[in-house]
Amino acid sequence: MRFVPSEEHRLFASSLDKLLDQADTPSAIRAWASGDHVPGRRIWTSLAEAGVFALAVPEEHDGVGLLPVELVTAMHELGRHAVPGPLVETAAAAALLTATGDTHWLPRIAAGEAMVSVAAPHAPYALDADVADLVLAVRGDVLYEAEPARALRPSIDPSRRLFEVTPSRALGTADESALDLATLACAAQHLGLGRHLLDVSVDYAKTRNQFGHPIGEYQAVKHHLADALVDLEFARPLIHAAALSHGAADFRRDTSAAKIAAAEAAYATAKTALQVHGAIGYTAEYAPSLWIRKARALHTAWGSPAVHRTRLMASL
Repeated sequence: MRFVPSEEHRLFASSLDKLLDQADTPSAIRAWASGDHVPGRRIWTSLAEAGVFALAVPEEHDGVGLLPVELVTAMHELGRHAVPGPLVETAAAAALLTATGDTHWLPRIAAGEAMVSVAAPHAPYALDADVADLVLAVRGDVLYEAEPARALRPSIDPSRRLFEVTPSRALGTADESALDLATLACAAQHLGLGRHLLDVSVDYAKTRNQFGHPIGEYQAVKHHLADALVDLEFARPLIHAAALSHGAADFRRDTSAAKIAAAEAAYATAKTALQVHGAIGYTAEYAPSLWIRKARALHTAWGSPAVHRTRLMASL
C-alpha cells in the first residue's frame, strides 16, 4: 500500500495547478465575496471540463466512478488556489444522492452545471446557498432537500457565505460514508491551503529585509517555517491513507485522523504566515490574506478538530 501520489496523480495535480494559475483566483474570490459569481462560475466550468466533479459521480450517470484518491488530489489543488464555492459540498452531494437512489442531479453535477450545498449534521447552515442550484441538509440520519433562509451568517472568510436552511422534502437515509468523504475532501483542502501559505511565506522571507538582511536568515523565522513544513508533511500521508481506506471499516477513523492533522497544520501555518508577513498579512488588498482567512474559517468546517478527536478516541 502506497501513501504517496502516483505519477498519474501528480500529472493530474499539475494540470489543475496550471489551469488555476491562469484563472486569477484572488480576483474571483473577491468577486464571489461581493456577490458576483460570474468569475467563480467560469472557474467551476473549467474544473468540470478537467473532470473534477465527475470524480464523485458513478459512470452510469456520466461520471468516472467514485475515486477517493483522485478526489483528494483535486481538492488539494483547489485548496492551494483557494477556489471559492461549495466544492466539497457538491462532491458530498453526489455521494449522498447516489446512496439514496435520487440520481437525476448527478449528470448535471458531473458536467459542472449544478452547484450543490449541504448543511452537515453538526452545522445548521449551508455554504453559498444563495448561488447553489440545489440545497441539501442532513438531520439525524436523514437527507433532506432544503430551502435557504434569507439571513446570512457572518464568516471570517468573506467568500464563505453561510445561510441557515429549513429541511423540506426527505430524500432518504444519509450515507455516513458520503459524509466522511466530504470530511476527507475538506482535509485535502486544508493541506493545499497550508502549502500555499508556506510557499508564499518562504518567498516573502527571502526578499523582506530587516537590519540589512532577509528575515529568512534569522533562526526564529527559519524554525517557524520548518515547523509548518513538518506539520503539513505529517498530515499528507494521513490524507492519502484515508483515501485508500475508503470502503473499509477503518475509513471513518482514518478520515478523522486526517482532518485533525490537516486542519491543525493549516491553521498553524496560517498563523506563521501572519507572523512572517507582519501587518501586511492583515491587508485585504494583499492576496495571502485571503488564504489566511480561509484557513481559520475551514478549521471547523465538516467537524472541528475537537469533534474528530472525540470520534477518533471512540474508535480505539
